[in-house]
Amino acid sequence: MEADLTHIPLIAITQGDPAGIGPEIVAKAFRDAPHEMRGCFAVGDVATLRRAAACIGRPGVPGLPVACIDGPQDAHGVPPRCLPVLQLPGLAGPAPWGVVSAQAGRDAAACVVWAARAALRGEIAALVTAPLHKEALAAAGVDFPGHTELLQAEAAHHAGVPVARMPVRMMLANDELRTVLVSIHVALREAIAAVTPDNVLQTLRITHAALSRSLGRAPRIGVAGLNPHAGEGGLFGREELDAIAPAIAAARAEGIDAHGPHAPDTIFMRARSAPGRAGEFDVVLAMYHDQGLIPVKYLGVDKGVNVTLGLPLVRTSPDHGTSFDIAGQGVADASSLVEAVRMARRLAA
Repeated sequence: MEADLTHIPLIAITQGDPAGIGPEIVAKAFRDAPHEMRGCFAVGDVATLRRAAACIGRPGVPGLPVACIDGPQDAHGVPPRCLPVLQLPGLAGPAPWGVVSAQAGRDAAACVVWAARAALRGEIAALVTAPLHKEALAAAGVDFPGHTELLQAEAAHHAGVPVARMPVRMMLANDELRTVLVSIHVALREAIAAVTPDNVLQTLRITHAALSRSLGRAPRIGVAGLNPHAGEGGLFGREELDAIAPAIAAARAEGIDAHGPHAPDTIFMRARSAPGRAGEFDVVLAMYHDQGLIPVKYLGVDKGVNVTLGLPLVRTSPDHGTSFDIAGQGVADASSLVEAVRMARRLAA
């Protein structure tokens, strides 16, 4: 008798940029981690994912079958080590490996839009996004620099509110460290200008609300400074005194367990958890993209997961990009994608 899997939450996995490693890590996850992929299905182009399944083939190992499904619920009827694909209309199909193109960008964005809308309608429990290429998005005329901003716009439209009233933040997490960013995909000059009391306080609120739900308690938040030595009392910059510290004080007045600003060159070590020893903080609030992402990625991109906080849906993704240099070789590591599925399932529970 076949097991009834209909109780398992449905998770859509977007194919990513068809010229990158997204399709092949999706295929590899379904082949190598069948237990983790129960209730999951890919959103994209069947031919693109069949090409990906072929490129990960190994001598003496059975190939990965690809099944075309008509709707999310059909994923429950697909056997293990088979890749269910929901074919979207209008996609161009396989793109040349490793080449930036407008069509690949359009296809990648279309998959994200479909999955976001399905999640907002309650048809799926979560979405996991395979990597897309920001240059390809721009070439396609997509007005958003990445997944986060595109999902924010979709959620705001669904809620009938301006984008400014749907604030979101990026969190990168693994077993050892979590970090949330005040600003995301902007130039460094703009990121520095974004360190304002309002932006830091808003990030603290979003972080507190999201992690309170997932941890079941209020998180202890360590806040990084912007400048070396967290400004050294104003000697190396005043952002800590004029923006970050006032935001922390306001957050603490609201009952948020925030601490800092601390020197950015040591706070991540203080927050890092190890076997048998919890970190000093549950999460670090970083002032800009690379400040927060470098420490997490240094610990291993195979375990890192990107989570979008502040959305009325669950979205996770691997913490790496399209890797055009190795696309099509079948050597890409699917570990981060599998971790993203695990995280999505926990958050959707």
